Amino acid sequence: MAAAGGALTACSSAGGASNATTGKLNFANDKNWNFGALSDLSNKDIQISLDPKTYLPETAYTAFVKQSLRTSEAPGMFTWHTGDQLKQLVDQNLVADTSSIWDKAVANGDVSTTVRDLYTVNGKQYCTPISVDDWVMYYDKKTFAKYNLAPPKTWDDMMKDAAVLKGHGVSPFWSSGGTWSFVWFQILVAGTDLQLYKDLASGKASYTDPRVVSVMNQWLEMEKEGYFSDPGSKTAPATQMKDGKVAMIPYGTWFSTTLEQVGLKNGADWGVFTIPAVKAQSGGDPVAIETSATCATEHSSQKDLGLKYSQWWMSADAQTAWSKQQGNLPFNPKAQASTTTFQDLGKELSDTGKYQFYVRYYDATPTPVLTTALDQFTGFVTNPGDPAKYLQGIQSAAETYWAGKK
Repeated sequence: MAAAGGALTACSSAGGASNATTGKLNFANDKNWNFGALSDLSNKDIQISLDPKTYLPETAYTAFVKQSLRTSEAPGMFTWHTGDQLKQLVDQNLVADTSSIWDKAVANGDVSTTVRDLYTVNGKQYCTPISVDDWVMYYDKKTFAKYNLAPPKTWDDMMKDAAVLKGHGVSPFWSSGGTWSFVWFQILVAGTDLQLYKDLASGKASYTDPRVVSVMNQWLEMEKEGYFSDPGSKTAPATQMKDGKVAMIPYGTWFSTTLEQVGLKNGADWGVFTIPAVKAQSGGDPVAIETSATCATEHSSQKDLGLKYSQWWMSADAQTAWSKQQGNLPFNPKAQASTTTFQDLGKELSDTGKYQFYVRYYDATPTPVLTTALDQFTGFVTNPGDPAKYLQGIQSAAETYWAGKK
C-alpha cells in the first residue's frame, strides 16, 4: 500500500492541462515492460510521449487505481483488464468511452470484431488493447529433433508425441497450480465443445454437466499417464524447457519474451504450433485469446490525451513497433511481426474458417467463480482423483454468483 500511496502523489503533481492533445501523458501500469521505444515513436508521430510509472505488486496497483481514478489528478491512461473487472469500473463511470475509436479501427481493418467484443460493456466500448495474444503451444525444437518428433497437426498426434517424450523421461506438457491452474481445463473443454465452454462462462451450463465430467476424466487420464510437469514446481516454465525437463508449454504469444530472457532463441531453440482441437468442430479449431488493456480515465485532466494515445496505439505503425520491442504477434493485420515465427503464425491464424477464437478462461469467467475455480483446479492437479468434488465446488460458487444476477 506504500507503493500505491507514492504513486498517487507522483501522478497528482504531474497533472496536464485540461483538454490538451499533445505533451507528456501520465501512464500508470502494472507491467514490467520498457515503454521507452514506443514513447519515442509516439512523440514523433502524434507529439505525445509517455511518462510511465510501474507499480507492483498487483494488490498495490489495484488499490492505487481504485483510489486515484475519482480525481482530476488521476493518470490520463492506465493498464487494466477486460471482463468483469472492466465492467466494475464502467459501472462507476471511471473509464472513458472509446466506442468511436473502435468504430474507426474496425472499419479501417485495424482490429477484428472478435477483439472489440472483449471491450464491450452494455453495448459500448471502453479502453483499447496494448496487445492481443493468441494461445499456442511452445515446443522445444532440440528435444523434438532428438526424438524425431514433428509439431502435431491433430490431438491424437500430440498424444503420441507425449507418449514418446514420457518414455524418454521428459515431461511432455507444463502444468501448474495457482493462477495458471485453469490452462488445461480451458484447452480440453474448448477443444472438445466450444459452445459448452462458452455456456459455462455465461452461467448457461453447469460444471457438473456429464460433458464437463467427461472432459475432467480425460484430464485425469493424462495426469495418470504422467504427461504433466510437477504442478507445484517453483522453477519457471521457461527454465524447465531450457533445462530439458519439459517439452511443450501452452501460453499466449507474449511468452516469447520470457523464453528469450532465459537464453532460448526463437527459431533455433523453440517454435510454436496451434493447439489441435480434441474433437473436430464446425468453425475450425478453437484458439484462446487474451488481451492487455489500456484505459483513458474519465475524470482525469489528461482524458483527451489518453484517448488520442489509445487510438494511435491501435495503428499499424504502433503495433509494428510494439511487436519489435516485445517480440510478440501484433493484433493489427497491417502491422509487421518482428520474427519469422510469428509472421508465419499470423498468416496461419488468418486462414478464414480454419480457426475460431474464444476468450481465455481467466478473462471469460466472472471473478467470484474464477477465484473458486482456480482453488479447485489446483486441488485437482496436485491431488488427481475423482473430479466430482472439485466440479461441485466450482458449481456452488457459480450458482451463488448467477443467482445474484437474476
